[in-house]
Amino acid sequence: MTQPTDIRGEHLPAALSLAASGVPVLPLRAGKLPFGNCPACAKNACGGRPNMKTPGPCTCPAPCHGWAAATTDPAVLRSTTWARAWREAAAVAYHPGGAGLTVVDLDSTDAIGWARASLPVTRIVPTTRGEHWLYQGVMQSANAVRPGVDVKSAMQYARWLGPGTGTMTALPEVVRALIVKKPTAVRPVAVTVPAMVGGGVCPHRTPTYLDRGVAMAEQRITAAREAVHATVYRTFLAVLSTHGRCGCLTEAHTARLFTAAQAKGESPRHCADAWTNALTTLGLSHV
Repeated sequence: MTQPTDIRGEHLPAALSLAASGVPVLPLRAGKLPFGNCPACAKNACGGRPNMKTPGPCTCPAPCHGWAAATTDPAVLRSTTWARAWREAAAVAYHPGGAGLTVVDLDSTDAIGWARASLPVTRIVPTTRGEHWLYQGVMQSANAVRPGVDVKSAMQYARWLGPGTGTMTALPEVVRALIVKKPTAVRPVAVTVPAMVGGGVCPHRTPTYLDRGVAMAEQRITAAREAVHATVYRTFLAVLSTHGRCGCLTEAHTARLFTAAQAKGESPRHCADAWTNALTTLGLSHV
């Protein structure tokens, strides 16, 4: 393959070679940072790439939007809109997820020791402070999954430091499990349960009606994939609007809702605040 001889920088040949092998690449500036969005995309004025789920240049088409700018298209990489970035580039980065890979980034000797004792042997790339362990397979990226350990795959970039040594193996479950959050232990939180209204008579058909409602609320919180804060608040609001005035809602029911919310990463303080705000919105804070 003939390499370019123009003034676009020493890193472009390596980027073109990687792109030819199916690895989406992008330039990095000093500090291992991607180039900032162009003026047309500043402050996300362009709306960003749809959902930022897949790599590829923005329609501007400068190397904007971080990892999502990564591409395998040699015409884009050689384009005049990317020329300045390549001239100023300090390194080449790639999108591991776009290449079907996961990088376990080990930033200390302790982290390397843990990996050697806990992870299957695979291809290893030396880094400035540690090692990159490369596995075949894609997963969600996450930082600080352990002390000195990051996972870089989907919607993330990693610096290209060479092909490494060793045979790459399939992404193991032990790595996938690193990003799974353990349910937070439920701490006792003082919550207000609205007092009985209407002489203690519950207007609902049977106690099963309340149990079913709380179960559905738990399911709604558990199923949330985004906007967890808003989902928790709206769910609390719905439960209180239906069951908050008759007095049948007990602290045991509330604890079930808080448990579901904390399992999604909500803190006890956030749960209590969401509950109080829902009570206030419905005018139940003084009932």
